[in-house]
Amino acid sequence: MTDIKHAPPPLEPPPSYETAAQSPSRANGFLSKGLMNRAPLPLDLPALNAIRGKRVILASASPRRKQLLSQIGLSGLEIIPSPVPENLPKSLSPFEYVLQTATRKAMSVYAAQINNTELGEPALIIAADTVVVSSMGEILEKPRSEKEHIAMLKNLRDSGEHRVFTAVAAMAPLESAREPGYALETTVEETSVKFDRLTTDDLLLAYVKTREGADKAGGYGIQGIGAILVERIEGSFDNVVGLPLRGTLGVIEKVLNHGDDLEDEFAEVLDEDE
Repeated sequence: MTDIKHAPPPLEPPPSYETAAQSPSRANGFLSKGLMNRAPLPLDLPALNAIRGKRVILASASPRRKQLLSQIGLSGLEIIPSPVPENLPKSLSPFEYVLQTATRKAMSVYAAQINNTELGEPALIIAADTVVVSSMGEILEKPRSEKEHIAMLKNLRDSGEHRVFTAVAAMAPLESAREPGYALETTVEETSVKFDRLTTDDLLLAYVKTREGADKAGGYGIQGIGAILVERIEGSFDNVVGLPLRGTLGVIEKVLNHGDDLEDEFAEVLDEDE
């Protein structure tokens, strides 16, 4: 179990505000030294500091989720997509559907990697699942054909607001022998999205032919060309992209702290027995 009580300090101190406020400028035809593509420093938080340099697995092949996690300083992720099929009954509520799917994804990768003798056990596993739910309550995942894709987007345009649900599951192994041997925390976030009803069929067809939305629940990417279809949202933007960052950071902190709390309780029980 990762110990967040003795987290390492950040790799470097933050720059002065004068330096941070400068934009890359040209001097004698060259960009000023040190100002080219300067990225923000990673968040200085105990939970994130504790897992830097350790095995952190993203149980998803989604480049969008990987990019979002890099924004909070989780770079160098190990990408191991879960083989669990997204085939739970659509009779489940959207909340339960994404929650159960994300949890199953995390647990399948955990089971496959916890006894990895070559790389060692992972410090953290993150899994997620996103679905779009029409105004009629139908759970929409990725379109399987161009015809289905066009019909899906027309339905979202014509039916008013739809909802996007994303569940995030975080798992971390425990050092103690206490069952079940891991800590698990989950969260589910919901965002309402409304397409512009004046969007023409020609625009929908043109968007479908870009294939941007072919690998996305609901058939569109709000972070890309698909933004042209959206009139407004209510809730988290990154939840619609596929990973609510605030909620994800929350479960990461909880699962690491939860593991420490369980181990402290276990140690107390052993002391009492002695």
